[in-house]
Amino acid sequence: MNRVPAAAKINLALLIGPVRPDGLHEVVTVIQRIDLCDSVTLDRAPTLIVEGYRKDTLVRSALAKLSASAGSEAAWRVRLEKRIPLAAGLGGGSADAAAALDLANQTLAMPLGHDELAGLAAEVGADVPFFLTPGPKLAEGAGERLRPLELPQDYWILLALPRLARKTSTADVYRRFDELKGAEDFDEKREALLNALESLRRPRDFATFPPNDLADAAGRSRLVDELLERGAFRADVTGAGPAVYGLFHHRADAGRAARRLRARARVWLVAPVW
Repeated sequence: MNRVPAAAKINLALLIGPVRPDGLHEVVTVIQRIDLCDSVTLDRAPTLIVEGYRKDTLVRSALAKLSASAGSEAAWRVRLEKRIPLAAGLGGGSADAAAALDLANQTLAMPLGHDELAGLAAEVGADVPFFLTPGPKLAEGAGERLRPLELPQDYWILLALPRLARKTSTADVYRRFDELKGAEDFDEKREALLNALESLRRPRDFATFPPNDLADAAGRSRLVDELLERGAFRADVTGAGPAVYGLFHHRADAGRAARRLRARARVWLVAPVW
């Protein structure tokens, strides 16, 4: 039996471009793992069994695709211990799928190589390939083109999920984004982000990144402004929301902000992880 953590992520930047011929949007995003983790346990079994979260689809899809690619039966038992909030923009489902893929691949008589496994992961979900390898990355294309980044890691992250937030489906958020014609200045914002990455030296430089393009379409949270007021040097929505994050230089400052927000939001004080 193998057990691994599946870390959540935040999008330190997320820019959305026009719709591609395949129906997906062009994206440019900076993705950073955080130490809020699910736990994924996998072992051989007579058939495919996923325990711990009955509505999971990404893990099932990932393992079904792996078995089809390997020409074998999907014969694994997976146990998910969920700590990452569901449908919050933190990538929990993708992280779980990547962890299960990697563990299951190791049980094969002839494991798939990294490129083949990454290609299969991209079929499962745009974020899944990111979670197959460590380190922060710049993701482009539909999210599958990944470039490792050397980013500062010496800061604290306060996650906040509004208690009364109603999750809008990711598809609806993108549809609203298109209605708002949000992709019109994509090229300029992409260039601005790449320039900001080139000059990034310390955590405070994250403040130069453009804001998340999906924030308005997802329904911009008052919590973003409040995190800035409470001392965050950058705050934004992650993914398609509704979770938001604030970056702080000092744990004590993040902790004080967390205490102020607990009445209106679920909060987690976390750190970046490689």
